[in-house]
Amino acid sequence: MTPPGPSPKRDAKQLWERVPAPVADAGLVALAALDAGLNLSDDTPFGLALAAVACAALALRRRFPLLVFLLTLPATLIQDTLVAPIAALFTLSVRSRDRRLLAVCATLSAAATAVPWPPGQSAWLGRTWTLVDFVYTLATAAAPVLLGQLVLARHDLSQRLTEIEEAREHERALHAQAVLARERAQLAREMHDVVSHQVSLIAVQAGALQVAARDPEAREAARSIRSLSVGTLDELRTMVTLLRASGGSATELTPQPTLADLHRLVESSGIEAELTGELPPTVGTPAQRALYRTVQEALTNVRKHAPGARASVELWHEGPDVGVTVTNTAPSRPPLPLPSAHQGLVGLKERADILHGTFDSGPAEDGGYRVRIRIPAHAD
Repeated sequence: MTPPGPSPKRDAKQLWERVPAPVADAGLVALAALDAGLNLSDDTPFGLALAAVACAALALRRRFPLLVFLLTLPATLIQDTLVAPIAALFTLSVRSRDRRLLAVCATLSAAATAVPWPPGQSAWLGRTWTLVDFVYTLATAAAPVLLGQLVLARHDLSQRLTEIEEAREHERALHAQAVLARERAQLAREMHDVVSHQVSLIAVQAGALQVAARDPEAREAARSIRSLSVGTLDELRTMVTLLRASGGSATELTPQPTLADLHRLVESSGIEAELTGELPPTVGTPAQRALYRTVQEALTNVRKHAPGARASVELWHEGPDVGVTVTNTAPSRPPLPLPSAHQGLVGLKERADILHGTFDSGPAEDGGYRVRIRIPAHAD
């Protein structure tokens, strides 16, 4: 099926819009002069001068529409002209929103056409015929006024539609920026949760190897690994800070680890940790992710800030809520100087808030630290 061709009306409109304004005005002046010449009723020098002024004034109708209309009135009163007053009325209607002024101008144009000239020349027709002629000429004068108002309304509507489209484009741009910000926040959170966990484990194990190794080459290699790991953590912290600066709350990326991966996480944490408690299998996926990330972040912080400490991971559920509590003992040796942006606990609190839960953390009574999160089991 062939698509419909361009509309003839649209082609004519585009063709007319391409005509320069001076050329269109010159053509209108010529048309008004031809109309005045064909319908000349007063060939005196005075009558010819008024007709010439009315026709020539149309060249200035775009800049002075009201003045041009007033200049056409004397010629309309004396001559049987039609093009000049109609063109002047139409231009004034297109460029004016004062309907009272337009009504007065239309009445004046109709009166100038209907009133006999000279006054005593057609006295035999009587007042009734003059009134009938005024009604008809008033209807004729109202036509260009209504048409001009229609063109003005169409222009306003087109401008309004353009503004609406621009507003929609701006709204779409803002939406795209919001989506990008959410993606940045998701990426920042995943980088912190996953990469920081693994790199900090490498740094801790490299530091332990550096202390325990007897071979100078092995000790130097461990030192290099630890130095690179610390630098990587520092760069990661900067990247996470930049990404989170333009991000916001959002849902997590998929796929994500669940509670089934907790045992492996605890066993590979590099510290002495114990996992206790069980949760029902009906716990929702978002809740499982939040619990897993809480344990991961807590164990990472234990390795970084409490070397030699033991940790306990306790899963529990109370009514419709589930949760996990991670508690570590006091450190047995000074912590390694690993960089930290303190974004992990902030991210955990954000997760809890998104899932309508609670999160709290703080020092324990024995000098250790405790992290606890409570969320609805079927949070989404």
